[in-house]
Amino acid sequence: MRAPYMNPYLAGVLLGTLLLVTVFITGRGLGASGAYRSTLSAAVETVAPQHAAANPFYAHSPVDTSPLKSWLVFELIGVVIGAFLSGVIANRLEFVTERPRHVTARRRLIMATLGGALFGIGAQFARGCTSGAALSGMAVMSAGGIVTMLAIFGSAYASAYFVRRLWIPAPEASHGPARS
Repeated sequence: MRAPYMNPYLAGVLLGTLLLVTVFITGRGLGASGAYRSTLSAAVETVAPQHAAANPFYAHSPVDTSPLKSWLVFELIGVVIGAFLSGVIANRLEFVTERPRHVTARRRLIMATLGGALFGIGAQFARGCTSGAALSGMAVMSAGGIVTMLAIFGSAYASAYFVRRLWIPAPEASHGPARS
């Protein structure tokens, strides 16, 4: 039997507490895009050190010895392990593609991958992901954090109209989501 989901208000308080503790201990908020950048920098430095040295994007490393020693990398590893353990403990660990019946699993995965890639590119343009730029920015009452959160939700609502058929079935095809 599946365990019930956590109360969203309690989850919000716990997330806020975690953010406060993170800022207190590290002097920085939460964020994941820095971990991806550190990992990418380490990979490029290993495969093509001359290219990495010549490109300022890869030259920026938060740690002097290795980009993989950044605490953000360990944060991201902890998020993945924590999500996995949460799924196991709550008996919710399934490897399925949730989708409406009118969308194939392949199309759903392609669109999810495309959306994730665009989100990652946007995070680099914004110099941080939603958790780093918006959540952590709003926690310290940064005007930039508030504007970022408004832009995130505004662009999501504006683009949802164009991709809604990838999730919401047409009224005549409404039979619930398919799982494969």
